[in-house]
Amino acid sequence: MDLVRIFLDVLLVLSSAFLVLLILMHKGRGGGLSDMFGGGMTSSLGGSTVAERNLTRITIAVSIIWAAAVVGIGLLIRFA
Repeated sequence: MDLVRIFLDVLLVLSSAFLVLLILMHKGRGGGLSDMFGGGMTSSLGGSTVAERNLTRITIAVSIIWAAAVVGIGLLIRFA
């Protein structure tokens, strides 16, 4: 049980850090914090590119892994 808990804790920390980086890599839609840091100037370059769609897919996949790790830790705490 301890090995599973350590694995889930490490998975949660790594996926949390990776998720923050992925979210910060997204292009700003305007009017938010991205404009404060210069993201507003590049928002007029075009629509959704292949890279942006892939970044969105990777972000969704990492967020699912993060949520599964949180649920797994919660179940271990509850029933162990």
